[in-house]
Amino acid sequence: MKVLAATDGSKFGQWAIEWLAQLPLVVNPTLRVLHVVDVAGLRAPFLVQPLIVGTERYLQAEIKRLEERAKVVKEEAKASLDKSGLNGTVVVDRGAVAETIVKHAKRGAKLLSLGSRGLDALDRFMLGSVSNYAIHHAPCSVLVVKESPRPVRLILLAVDGSGASEKAVKFLLRHFNPTPDGPGREPVLVIVAHVMPFLKYPELREAGKLLARRYEDQLTKAGFRVEEAMRLGRPANEILALAKRRKVDLIVTGAKGLGALSRALLGSVSTRVVHHASCSVLVVR
Repeated sequence: MKVLAATDGSKFGQWAIEWLAQLPLVVNPTLRVLHVVDVAGLRAPFLVQPLIVGTERYLQAEIKRLEERAKVVKEEAKASLDKSGLNGTVVVDRGAVAETIVKHAKRGAKLLSLGSRGLDALDRFMLGSVSNYAIHHAPCSVLVVKESPRPVRLILLAVDGSGASEKAVKFLLRHFNPTPDGPGREPVLVIVAHVMPFLKYPELREAGKLLARRYEDQLTKAGFRVEEAMRLGRPANEILALAKRRKVDLIVTGAKGLGALSRALLGSVSTRVVHHASCSVLVVR
């Protein structure tokens, strides 16, 4: 599987690389690490325009700093690959950060990994906007890393019966090894969570239970341990509360729902989960 990891040189960017060694992938990924230098986005302090008379020296010094930092980030990314036992290449490109990352993701990547935060308050805002852009515009699945890498042994799979949920289940079945520690060891536990809004129609609840059990059967047959978690309430709130209570390692959710309204709803659910979850989140396309 071709994987793109984006790094900005922060600890979150480093984790975006190292997390790929912790995912229980069936096959080692073909990894490409990307660092983007956004020269065109430079702004002088407290100034709106990209270039104002008298700021040229500042801009040239800042460009030089970014270029030198790119060299450091590239070497640090190579060290992260070696530390994690991952094989891959590290490249530096120039352009708007979010758009450049998505451009590289369109070159055959099946998974994009990036951190949820950057170096300081401004970078955290910027990288937050980058991860938000990625989950809405990347052509592949997106892993948003929230914490230092750890073995993934407890997964919360959020389903709603849409084609996006089908893709999320298929991603786990196709790419995740249920026994990454080897035969005879305890398999990965997947909590299948289906959240229904408060409705007056019990047949819809029953349909939700049947749907969740179908997914559970597929995952159990593949070798995962499975638990069912049926909930009533607001989907994002219930998913976040369950993930926090069970201290899951990873939340997996689809990117879109059934129709135009469902897409808007599930889109808002996945976005809210990505923004507010304390653990890492995989949004599957």
